[in-house]
Amino acid sequence: MSKYQLVIFDWDGTLMNSEARIVASIQTAAERCGLPVLPDEVSKKIIGLSLDKAILGLYPDASDEQVAEMANAYSQCFLQESQVEMAPFDGAESLLLGLKSCGVKLAIATGKSRRGLDQVLQECGLGPYFDMTRTPVESASKPDPLMLEQILQELDVPVERALMVGDTTFDLQMAKNIDMDRVAMSYGVHESHELDEHEPLAHFDSLQELHSWLTPRIHMG
Repeated sequence: MSKYQLVIFDWDGTLMNSEARIVASIQTAAERCGLPVLPDEVSKKIIGLSLDKAILGLYPDASDEQVAEMANAYSQCFLQESQVEMAPFDGAESLLLGLKSCGVKLAIATGKSRRGLDQVLQECGLGPYFDMTRTPVESASKPDPLMLEQILQELDVPVERALMVGDTTFDLQMAKNIDMDRVAMSYGVHESHELDEHEPLAHFDSLQELHSWLTPRIHMG
């Protein structure tokens, strides 16, 4: 049964419980920029996309100047001003440590900016577990599979030996686009029926459940 040499994680909503801070920062940025403040349920649906795509997803009629203004306001709020707590989900470090100790390569494919990802990895202390990270800054936004292709090439792992773990349709569609195995975390921003459209191998309600499922399926390095 052992198969996977590489596990690629989404970040926000998969390993990091950051939904509340993201939504609050989006709403604060919209208010500052004179755009309508959208409800939580609407605002959270774009989590996982690159910032520019996320803003256009919420405000499709926004001008280039408005997108840039809101992106700057969001980044300032999320990285510097927000008092909304966020932390890795329970079991995150145990999962990463367990996989790493078995010789599995680990990577992140995220819609966050490079600056944002680097800052949060340093703050939470999980950065050293990852062999590689990719953001839209040096790649393309989900669901374009370029981030996954770059990770596979850099780490020299064939697609059939890699697994994508995510909580959004963007994560699963990205993996499906290159026929990569994928699993869905049910506690994120997209509903199970939405995730099912992209044919995940399994759904998990916690990182502990994912860990138990993965253990017999990893290739011992």
